[in-house]
Amino acid sequence: MNSEGIKAILLDLDNTLIDTAGAGGVAIQKVTELLKTTLGHEHTIAICDRFKHKLHHETFDPAGGRTIDEVRISHWEESIQEVMGGSPSSNPTLASECYYQWKNTRLELLTITPPVLTLLKQLRTSHKLLLLTNGETQTQREKVVALGCQGLFDAVVVGGEHAEEKPARSIFNHCFGKLGVQAHDCVMVGDSLDTDIVGGFNAGVRATVWINDGGVRPPEGSVNPDYTIPSVLDLPEVLAKLK
Repeated sequence: MNSEGIKAILLDLDNTLIDTAGAGGVAIQKVTELLKTTLGHEHTIAICDRFKHKLHHETFDPAGGRTIDEVRISHWEESIQEVMGGSPSSNPTLASECYYQWKNTRLELLTITPPVLTLLKQLRTSHKLLLLTNGETQTQREKVVALGCQGLFDAVVVGGEHAEEKPARSIFNHCFGKLGVQAHDCVMVGDSLDTDIVGGFNAGVRATVWINDGGVRPPEGSVNPDYTIPSVLDLPEVLAKLK
């Protein structure tokens, strides 16, 4: 599976190697069931929708004096209060219960499937592998621990541990340095056009590979990946073309 000139593969984590979106959906359903027992059926969907919105637009400052757990508990607390008319919840621990139900369920469900695990092991016999994931440090490191995947890679780089995340060129240069390779020696693989593909393109990698499991068309004016595949399992076909 070696590709001439390709020495290293940079791989995104969420929704590239693991189904984070699917696990998150099941986790939200678990919280919905919890809320039904305390607040009734009427408000549960609206509360969960507000949490998902806050999560999607979340900004986290590690110097802000709060942990990511505290920030996300506050997301649930605010969501509950907003939907229930702004009055404090009668159960002061409900927001915390919702958060840890969501967090723990998601972590328990995250897994590298056997076919992907086999692929990574095969790729590592002929390429250096680096896991490059954006996100807050604690959250992403907890995923790596839950997956037990540290040993599958030559290095793991978490965006939250650096001054800039993908698509910044600086974090890609950091990755190249850790592996002892040049940009043109590398392929970047990920599901996000805005971070993985733009970042890889700007950093000058040999090829960018977009994971597009939904078969959607790239938005007009967006970057064009060098290759588009529905699953990371199709990556060997791309590597064969790069020989």
